[in-house]
Amino acid sequence: MKSMEEMIKAAQEAAQNIQQQMEQTQATLDTIQVEGVSGGGLVKVRATAKGRILNVILDDSLIVPADKGMLEDLITAAFNDAREKADAASNAEMGKMSSGLPLPPGFKLPF
Repeated sequence: MKSMEEMIKAAQEAAQNIQQQMEQTQATLDTIQVEGVSGGGLVKVRATAKGRILNVILDDSLIVPADKGMLEDLITAAFNDAREKADAASNAEMGKMSSGLPLPPGFKLPF
């Protein structure tokens, strides 16, 4: 049986390893790109899996002053679509990282 000191040291090393893996995963998330689309492709929003918006692309046919409200709604819908995809990509990456960890049942890492 291990001494208490050995068990504490092992727990500290495991925590350091988990922290390093989480930092690497967070860096990876900023390199994964997703694209949200609305209006049949008239509005597109590109974002990282961390939710950082990279750009908004509007079809030229949308730039009509009378359609301002519709344009704003389409941009909002595209942003929400990108955010949902970013969340899914983020959860998938974090799931890969945590799947091999010996965590007790019900324990959740703060993603």
